[in-house]
Amino acid sequence: MSSHHADTAKNFPVTWEELHRHAKALAWRISDKGPWKGIVAITRGGLVPAAILARELNIRLIDTICISSYDHQNQRTAQNLKAPVAVEGDGEGWLIVDDLVDTGKTAAIVRNMMPKAHFATIYAKPAGRPLVDTFITEVSQDTWIHFPWDLNPIAYMQIRND
Repeated sequence: MSSHHADTAKNFPVTWEELHRHAKALAWRISDKGPWKGIVAITRGGLVPAAILARELNIRLIDTICISSYDHQNQRTAQNLKAPVAVEGDGEGWLIVDDLVDTGKTAAIVRNMMPKAHFATIYAKPAGRPLVDTFITEVSQDTWIHFPWDLNPIAYMQIRND
């Protein structure tokens, strides 16, 4: 176990291939819930999944919402840094995409802004799961997901072999 994690944390490294497969599965799961006006990606984690969903669901319009709630691996209070420009009203017909819902702090802010939007994430932890409409994989609250954009190949292999 890496020294910078609490002893209870479980490491869950995700490869690019796994992430792509899970994002496609998410697209298939929500494909009959459209049509969509567009996607709102929660940056930065939602950017890659949003790109895959946009392609799979043939959505051209992608906007972003920027909410900062992490300092490295310590969560702090969430701040709204940028609202989606294209979205008007309650978000009906829009698809919100993120990689992960964790504590639900970020999700709660986005939900308040766009209560009628469909919220989709690839991964969900129990604390945030009630705020999401569709997800693919649930992991325990003490699991730390290592996304491929956070890892270099050597670090990935070290975590994989821990």
